[in-house]
Amino acid sequence: MTIYFYKVKDEYGEFSNFSKHGFEVDGLYWKTSEHYFQAYKFVGDDHFETIRQAKTPMDAANFGRDRSKPLRSDWELVKEEIMYDAVWNKFTQNPELAELLLSTNDEIIIEKRQVIITGDVEKMGLEEMHWVKY
Repeated sequence: MTIYFYKVKDEYGEFSNFSKHGFEVDGLYWKTSEHYFQAYKFVGDDHFETIRQAKTPMDAANFGRDRSKPLRSDWELVKEEIMYDAVWNKFTQNPELAELLLSTNDEIIIEKRQVIITGDVEKMGLEEMHWVKY
């Protein structure tokens, strides 16, 4: 059986980047993995701390998606590693999450969310982010 998750309040919602399972990295506390991921788009910028301190994960996401601020120049090269670091720290520092993840055994876990795809035509699509357990 494949496990799908997206909303925090749904089954396996703890896997969402918006779930309130904080963690610490390099002496900084992160409220959610969404805060961490979005802030790292702006390392060395005041926007980094604004996002880290954002009240909610949605606020962090909105700040991070604000294109009036330029992304770090290597973002496309490092974004997957940053997400890996966020998820790794979230699950290793919250034992109840590690236990939940391990309870899924060999099931495939997919974040399923709607996104707007733009180009010549706008349409709604489904984007899947596949998780790999090591």
